[in-house]
Amino acid sequence: MDEFKRQLLALLPRLRRFALTVSQAEHEADDLVQAAVERALRHAAQWTPGSALDSWMYRIIQNLWRDELRAHRRRAESLDDTDELVGEDGRDSHVQSLQWQELRLAMRSLPEEQRVVLNLVVLDGMSYQQAAEFLEVPIGTVMSRLARARARLAERLDGATHSGGNASSRA
Repeated sequence: MDEFKRQLLALLPRLRRFALTVSQAEHEADDLVQAAVERALRHAAQWTPGSALDSWMYRIIQNLWRDELRAHRRRAESLDDTDELVGEDGRDSHVQSLQWQELRLAMRSLPEEQRVVLNLVVLDGMSYQQAAEFLEVPIGTVMSRLARARARLAERLDGATHSGGNASSRA
């Protein structure tokens, strides 16, 4: 059990980054990581030492997020007024530069399946095969999602630069 907790602790930064990729909001990402860690600790006996703890934790986060989306849809359907505040309040004081804002906006514009693949392969360093196994899709699907994500990001960032973004840095 101590080894499990040690590995789990070492994974926390990657888990938060993955949760942020999925949820697109810092407070939701923190809640997802907390819930995932709690669930993992409750079910630690199900984890096999030597197996990929990160994949197991990513799966927990992804399942929790899907559950949250379903619950949110049910709540929204039951409300007459859908002006409920969802997500960030628009004042992200941690954003240091226009380029960072452009990247975040571009990432948010990606469909979830593309954001997740981009996070797994580019940020977490998984191989295409590892990402395919984690997502339970063919490797070709991972490759095409990643290619579409990269193309969409490049198009979006290039468009932001040419339409009033930080054009001087790209000259």
